Amino acid sequence: MQTLAGKKILLGISGGIAAYKCAELTRRLIERGAEVRVVMTNAAKEFITPLTMQAVSGHPVADSLLDPAAEASMGHIELAKWADLVLLAPATADLIARMAAGMGNDLLSTLILATDAPVAVSPAMNQQMYLNTATQENIATIERRGMHIWGPAAGEQACGDIGPGRMLEPMQLVELSEQFFQDRQVFLDKPLEGKSILISAGPTREALDPVRYITNHSSGKMGFALAAAAKQLGAHVTLVSGPVSLPTPDGVSRTNVESAIEMHKSVLDYATSHNVFISCAAVADYRPEIVADQKIKKTDDSDQMTISMVKNPDIVASVASLQKNRPFTVGFAAETQDVERYARGKLARKNLDMICANDVSVEGQGFNNNSNAITIYDKQGELELPLASKNELAKAIMMHINDRI
Repeated sequence: MQTLAGKKILLGISGGIAAYKCAELTRRLIERGAEVRVVMTNAAKEFITPLTMQAVSGHPVADSLLDPAAEASMGHIELAKWADLVLLAPATADLIARMAAGMGNDLLSTLILATDAPVAVSPAMNQQMYLNTATQENIATIERRGMHIWGPAAGEQACGDIGPGRMLEPMQLVELSEQFFQDRQVFLDKPLEGKSILISAGPTREALDPVRYITNHSSGKMGFALAAAAKQLGAHVTLVSGPVSLPTPDGVSRTNVESAIEMHKSVLDYATSHNVFISCAAVADYRPEIVADQKIKKTDDSDQMTISMVKNPDIVASVASLQKNRPFTVGFAAETQDVERYARGKLARKNLDMICANDVSVEGQGFNNNSNAITIYDKQGELELPLASKNELAKAIMMHINDRI
């Protein structure tokens, strides 16, 4: 099926062991109608030859910024303008770092700077390199600039380690390419235009005294990504956020709150005037029964402190139980075990229309990470969304909600 007919894909290969998969990737893209041209770094040529990639793509491979024949016609600019999509697979930690720094010290990095085509990045590296703070910050930087992060997958690696960092398989990248072009048209069509979406995001803080509070590890990234995706799809978006250090997505109306009580009130004030409510905030289940007026002092005669806690109102259940002007209600379940059982139980018990569940015990996903893996449950069944950037997941979740409302 020619799902990529007429699409021009520039495949950028950097120096990772996963480069051997690029011959299969190219062949599968071409099978679906795409025209593929290949750019390789010098390191990539140590893993797979330009001759192989030329044979499968049907085009000479570009590999040098200083090739006199190619640059006589400004070849790197020509390629940059030619592409409908630039797919970087495998994208090594080194390439991602150079992209984040805005470097153009070889042909591939120069093309990335010179193109106005969308850029999709498929990370591939050792799991420890992927989880390194520098790499995570670099990925967050290029994603914030508008690049799409596809993967990585988790599992056994060439070095023997097990964890996140494997390049997605060729067919997964083909399917993501197909989905990218489909979604691009959908985003242009703005299917949520005329709809209003209310989203809660981030943690809550429950004060103990004027100095201390109880909170959790939520960064707010998933909720803010959902807000941005909903806005891009044409919706009017209201974001109720706990204390986070994230910029408000363009065009989104934001209300800041601190405690669960404040979030509960704000959400209920907005809920009946919105078509959809997405409860993505990590709301504290309990709060201190008494908040001290002054800082609680440590005493020398006791090594323990007892704090009496009371239950906070259940925000998503309160919205789901509305009898008039009830919005389509979506919950989130961040679990550390028995994810499906707890998620389905919450879906039924709280009368939700949909729930997005994830396992936050898995390294490299969930709280304070840029990536996540989610399974969506509703009355029609379930949809598994594998490990991807939170921005990519947000788009998929919003598209699924659009199909249900």
